[in-house]
Amino acid sequence: MAALAAQGGLGGTQYTFASQPRTLQPRKKYREKQAPSQPAMFGNIMYDRRVIRGNTYAHPILPATAQPDPIEMQRRQETLRKQMSRKKAKAQLRPRTPDAVEGRKHEVVQTDIYLERISDQVEEADVAIQTDDFLDRPETPKFIPAKSGTDAATQIEEGELFDFDIEVKPIVEVLVGKTMEQALLEVMEEEELASLRQRQREFEELRQAELIETQRLEEKERRHTAEKEMRKRQEKEALLLQKETAEKVAAHTFAKSYLKDLVPAVFSQLEETGYFYDPVEREIESSFEPWLMAEAEKQVMVQVTARALLDCLIHDIVMNGPPKIKIEGPSPINSPVQNVEQEPKPVNDLLSVTP
Repeated sequence: MAALAAQGGLGGTQYTFASQPRTLQPRKKYREKQAPSQPAMFGNIMYDRRVIRGNTYAHPILPATAQPDPIEMQRRQETLRKQMSRKKAKAQLRPRTPDAVEGRKHEVVQTDIYLERISDQVEEADVAIQTDDFLDRPETPKFIPAKSGTDAATQIEEGELFDFDIEVKPIVEVLVGKTMEQALLEVMEEEELASLRQRQREFEELRQAELIETQRLEEKERRHTAEKEMRKRQEKEALLLQKETAEKVAAHTFAKSYLKDLVPAVFSQLEETGYFYDPVEREIESSFEPWLMAEAEKQVMVQVTARALLDCLIHDIVMNGPPKIKIEGPSPINSPVQNVEQEPKPVNDLLSVTP
C-alpha cells in the first residue's frame, strides 16, 4: 500500500511505502534436503549463472530463457556416474570385519580416540530475550478431588509380609548360579584362547617350516639353474674352441700343402734371378775370371805380336834376300855376335802382317 504524504513545512512531497500486515510463518531450524535431480532454486544473484562476472567482452551473453546444453548435462551425468561407481569400488575394496562365529554376533562400537555420544535427537538450545515487565501470574492451585468413601486401617505384624531367610534363598541361588556360570564361561574362554594360541603357534611353526622348505627348494632350483647355465656356457666355449682348433688345423694343412711346392719353386726362381748365390762362385765370376781373361788376352797379344814380327822378318828376308853382315875387324873370340845392318821398318807395318 503506497501513500503520498504532504509536508507543508518543507513545501514538497515525500514517497513512503508500507506493506499490509501478515502473520509470520514458523521457520524450521534445518533445511530440507533437495533431490539431486531437481534444479537448484537460486535466490541470490551472486550464485545465478545468468549473471556475468569479470570481463564482459570475453563471455558470450546468453538470453534470459536459455536452455541448458544437453551435451553439458550428459557430461555432468557421466561424471556423477563415474564418481558413484568409484565410490562403490572403494567400498568393495575396503577391508571388512569377518563374519561372527556361530552363536555370536557383532556389536557396533566406536574405535575413535575420543568417544562421541550418538543420538538421533537433534541438538537444541534455549535462547532467552529480555521483554517488558509484566505482572506475575498467580500460581494455579492444585487440584484436590472431593473426598468420597470410608477410611479403614490394618495392623501388619513383623514377619507377616516378608521373611528374609525364605525370600533371600532364591536370590542367593540365582547369584551363586550366575557367578558359577560366569566363572565357567570365563574358564572356557581362557581355554579357548589358550587353544587358539596353541593352534596359532602350530600354524606359525608349520608356516616357518614351509617357508624354510620353500627357500631351500628355491635355492636348489637357483643352483641347478646356475649350474645348467654354466654347463651350457662351458659346452659353448668347448664347441667354439673345437671349431677354432679344427679351422686352425685345416688352415695349417692347407698352408702346408700349398707351401710344399711353393717354397722350392720360389727358391729356384730366386736362385735363377740371382738372389741366392755361392760366394766363392760369385767371387770367381766377378773377380777371378775377368783378371784371368785379361792376363790371357795379354799373353795372346804378346804371342800375336811376336808371330807378326817373325812373319815380317821372314817376309823381308824372302823378298829382299838375306841381310848383309858387315864385320868390322876381327871379332874377339869371346864375342861371336856380329852386327847386322838392317833397314828399320815402322811398327805399323809389322803389326799389319798376318801370320
